[in-house]
Order: sequence, then C-alpha cells, then structure tokens
Amino acid sequence: MDILQEVTAIAKKAKDAARHVASISTEQKNSVLHSVNRLLQNKKSFLQKENEKDLQEAKKQNLSNALIDRLTLSDNVLEAMASGLDDVAGLPDPVGEVNRMWRRPNGILVGKLRIPLGVIGMIYESRPNVTIDAAALCLKSGNAVILRGGREAINSNLALAAVMQEALADNKIPGAAVQVVPTVDRNAVREMLKLKDYIDVIITRGGESLIKMVYENSRIPVIAHYKGVCHVYIDETAEPGMAENIALNSKIQRPGVCNAMETLLVHKKFAERHLASLINRFRNAGVSIKGCEKTCAMADGIEKATEEDWHKEYLDMILSVRIVESMEEAIRHIACYGSRHTESIVTSSYDKSGQFLNEVDSSVVLVNASTRFNDGNQLGLGAEIGISTSKLHSFGPMGLKELTTCKFIVYGSGQVRE
Repeated sequence: MDILQEVTAIAKKAKDAARHVASISTEQKNSVLHSVNRLLQNKKSFLQKENEKDLQEAKKQNLSNALIDRLTLSDNVLEAMASGLDDVAGLPDPVGEVNRMWRRPNGILVGKLRIPLGVIGMIYESRPNVTIDAAALCLKSGNAVILRGGREAINSNLALAAVMQEALADNKIPGAAVQVVPTVDRNAVREMLKLKDYIDVIITRGGESLIKMVYENSRIPVIAHYKGVCHVYIDETAEPGMAENIALNSKIQRPGVCNAMETLLVHKKFAERHLASLINRFRNAGVSIKGCEKTCAMADGIEKATEEDWHKEYLDMILSVRIVESMEEAIRHIACYGSRHTESIVTSSYDKSGQFLNEVDSSVVLVNASTRFNDGNQLGLGAEIGISTSKLHSFGPMGLKELTTCKFIVYGSGQVRE
C-alpha cells in the first residue's frame, strides 16, 4: 500500500467513525477518558520506554534542550496528562446544546444547535502530550481525529495511540475515532491535506515552516497554531517587584513553549530606574540578552538585536529587549513583529490597561500576569488542542466549544412559505 492509499484508508475509517462518535452519550465519552487516565498510570513504564527511544534519537540529532524538554514524557507530564483527562471529563458536553430559540411572525421556532465539526486532521510537532490532549478534546466534542505528529515523537505517539485504542475498545467505541498516522514520511502530510472529501478541518501547531507548508498545500480549511512571538510590556507605572517577577516567569519558567516571552518592551522611565537590575536577574538565570541600542548601553555584553531578532520565536534562553518611549510605541512594535499569540502589560494604570486590552490584536492579552497563562488548562478549558492565531473560526486556546459549530434548527406547525 502506498502513502496515498494508506492515508486515504485512515481518513475513510475516520469519517465512518465520526458519524458514530457524534451521537454517543456524554457518559460514554467520559468513560473513555477515565479509562485512558487509568491506562496512562498502569502503562507508565511502557510509555516511558517508548519515549526514551525518541529522546535518544533527539540527542543524536543534537536537538536543543528546550525541544527535548517538550518531547519528554516525565512523571510530571504523564500526571498532568491524566489530570487533564479528568478535567475534560468534568466539563459540560457542548454537543446538543441549544444556544437560543426565537419565534418568527409566522409562528416557526428557530434555534441554533451545537454539533461536532466532523473529522479533524491534527498536524503537530514535538510534544507527545498533544496526542492525548487532542484525542480527549476531539472525543468529548463528538469528533473523530487523525493525528499526525512529528518524526521526533513517533514512538511516543504510537504508544499513546495504543493506550487510546485500548480505552475505546473497552468502551465499545470504534477505534477509528482516534488514529495516529503511523509513518514519518512527509508525503503523508501532503496527501492528508488533499482529502477534503473525508477530513473537515485541519488544525496545525508547530514551527513556521510546517505552518507555511500546510497553508500552501491544504485543500481543507486550516486553523493554525502559529509561532508564539510573545511580548511583555513594562509600563512606566509598573510596580518594580511585580514587573520583574512577571517578566522572569514569562521567559524562564519554561522557555521552550509557545507562550514564553520572546521580547521584553520597557518604557524608558522604568528602564532608567530598573532595567539594569532586571537584566542582571535574567543573566543570573542563564538568559542571553539581545537589545536595542539603548538597552546595549545599560550593560556590557549585550548583543545588538537585528531586525530579524524582533520576529524570532527563540524557544530558548534568549531574549530580545527594546526600550520604548511610550505604550503607543510598544503597541506599534507588537503590531509589526508579533504573531497574534500572547501579550502582557505590567502597569498600575487602569486607563492604560484598558487601552492595551482594546488595541492589541492577539489571541490572549493579559494585564499584570505572565504570558504563561495562555494555556487551555490554565484558562479553565480543561485542555487545549492548540492556540489559534487566526480568527476563523476560533481565536486563542481551543477547547471543547471551539471544536464544534452550530446548525440552525426549525420547528413548525404546518407553515408554508407564501
């Protein structure tokens, strides 16, 4: 069987399974999720053994420490995955929800009913926990999903898929509701993107080159989790201790993830008083600084930032720093270089926080909080399948409701159109 035949067979099975999954009860869905939770704990040794194969290969390929961190199924990661499953099981099921009803002058009753999207093609890189998060969210929202992870996580993803398949079988739900494409051949992605008769939407998260390739080749609508060029802006009125803690947490708590800060923007008045101290704290934490000319003058050994640096998602212990004259300049910088992912302002001014919230066009905008909170679990969604940086049909972390749409329903009593 060639790649096209293999991927097409997977997609056909998914389409058949989607019709079944769309109609199963909330109790059945939650039973699967609780089964997966138990299996993750019972099969931890097997999962970590398979994950170790990927880690050893990643080290041979000299992947960065940040990427290896994202790839690792540690005890804490497995526990978080299990906890996320319970969280998703505990969330209200959006399928079948009637949003509102209204009566027309002729007596017909019109409403909107929430329904699954159908078959979701998920294309992603590096993080095997996405396999379980995506499968759980798609199942709970009544969708079938085809998962195509990166080459670097193939053994981990296949092992996690086996766990999911076992849980589905135990609950008498078609295994084709959750499938992992078993090949690392890149042509599998290109063939998958052609299958508009079987796949309803593509959701993609990963590096810039992957997103570009998917957009350029897909015949299926795409929701993209694009790169995270995230900013923190420290206003002149910011409380110094709070500003430093938020900036440090946004960068160093987990630098290899998409909601980590990549550029720090600092009002000149705050910079004059506090930036040198903050730079020292970053350096003591192991962060390399690239800065504008004014930032370079603050301390020795700061590399001058290039135009390319302002666009970069480092996913590493590297930070770009720019001193700005005003909040308006900070907002212009974000509009020019940002990826519409996550931006935060640290300020004591209510008016400025409101202006920042209104004028910054990103999927999550925070006031006096770390960028690391742009996460489905942290925002109460239970888990997320990705963070959409495009506005159709969702913007920001995608939980259960974002994996559904609405159809119109109409109740009549014999009306005909004149």
